[in-house]
Amino acid sequence: MGQDALQNRKLKLIKVMETREKLEGKIKNVIDQIRPYLVADGGDISYVNITEDNTVNVELHGACASCSMSIITLKQGVEQAMIKAIPEVKAVEAINLSPY
Repeated sequence: MGQDALQNRKLKLIKVMETREKLEGKIKNVIDQIRPYLVADGGDISYVNITEDNTVNVELHGACASCSMSIITLKQGVEQAMIKAIPEVKAVEAINLSPY
């Protein structure tokens, strides 16, 4: 691979990283907006990461981690707000909730 090709790949990678950082900033902003509602019920939420297919992984804490309604809060509250604010996001998953 020539120098020009390497330089182009490097520039593309930098652009992808910058785009990813902006997306993460938007995600964290939405989480910060949702957090007060969860805290009011004794819970909390933290951002973990975003996958390549734009699924946001979060961790639920406090009452949210053990509540039987957590999956509903996650899907109908957090995920819907996230997708509405950031259409690039495809789903929100809690890494510490059992799927059953």
